[in-house]
Amino acid sequence: MTITVTPKAAGKIRQALDKRGGGVGLRVAVRTSGCSGYAYALEFADAALPEDLSFACEGGVTLLVDAQSLPMLDGTELDWVREGLNEGFRFHNPNATATCGCGESFAV
Repeated sequence: MTITVTPKAAGKIRQALDKRGGGVGLRVAVRTSGCSGYAYALEFADAALPEDLSFACEGGVTLLVDAQSLPMLDGTELDWVREGLNEGFRFHNPNATATCGCGESFAV
């Protein structure tokens, strides 16, 4: 099982970690939420939790994923996109069978 980041996403993660003064990486999780059932949750991590699985990614970035979220994230690519005035992380998740209109939640 794996999760990857694009070079743009890795650069933004590294930039944010440097700006906040450090951290071990970005924690990626799936939470029950939204109109489609699940939503992605991101937070910068200062330490790995016992339930975290660690993935060394592009640009020396580490992603931490809990074992419960990993099956829903397996094969996912995390990207950084800019659309007009908006920019942010975008998940390319091959396990998602549907997404809501706002793009905030997904179903598996």
